[in-house]
Amino acid sequence: MVTRSRRFGVLRALVVLVLVAVVGFPLYWMVTTATRRNQEIFAGDAPLVPDPARLGELFSGLGPMLDWLANSAFVAFGTTLLSLLMAVLAAYALSRYRFRGRGVFGFALFATQMLPEALIVVPLYAIFLVLGLLNDLGGLVLANTAFAMPVAVWILKSAIDRIPVEIEESARVDGCPRYAVLPQVVLPLVMPSVAAAAVISFFDGWNEFLFANTFMVDKEKWPASKGLASYVGEFVTPLGTVMSAALVFTLPAIVFFLLVQRRIVSGLTSGSVKG
Repeated sequence: MVTRSRRFGVLRALVVLVLVAVVGFPLYWMVTTATRRNQEIFAGDAPLVPDPARLGELFSGLGPMLDWLANSAFVAFGTTLLSLLMAVLAAYALSRYRFRGRGVFGFALFATQMLPEALIVVPLYAIFLVLGLLNDLGGLVLANTAFAMPVAVWILKSAIDRIPVEIEESARVDGCPRYAVLPQVVLPLVMPSVAAAAVISFFDGWNEFLFANTFMVDKEKWPASKGLASYVGEFVTPLGTVMSAALVFTLPAIVFFLLVQRRIVSGLTSGSVKG
């Protein structure tokens, strides 16, 4: 039995190592490419390991990339906060209250995911032009919230549905005001789902490109996704610089994911089983 368990543990460790190698190889290849010149990259005998002598120059020559990352962070965190604020209230209303048009409202939220973003770029451009939101990072936050918030609503609603109403009734009997039930009683119980919704909203804002490419004119207001695309030239593309910028753009998202990955799994599976 001990031998069998040990063999199973070794096999599991090998499988994990293979998966880590497969998933981490793109990141490794980005580092390798970032330390090479174009002529070295396209050479037939291009090396498969990073050049240690050029690791110190990995992030040099990226220009305003740090400013673009700050813009992306503003859009991502703004989208996350605004989406969660509205999603928590909407999810609680859909889960706990019975009102006329409840089904239509829920279906309308679901229907927003049927429309591709490219389909509404032109009408959204006209609306933002009237409201003065063109070339404004706040406009990107609103545009991305419109797509991230409905997903967050359904994630949170499924989690709130699993919380017995009796818990809220007990809190009311113990003197908890009605307006405090949601933040003090319900939210602590659905934090894994809140984390999952936050991650989805964050990446929706962090990876923003289509609206930024259409609405943003001033270079200093570009998010990092559009700034990264600007390194691609018409005739010559410095792949080393592109990969360095891509690495800088990817690392914050990886760190954010690693910090909350356990809550993502528990939050996304919340509501999938009854018990």
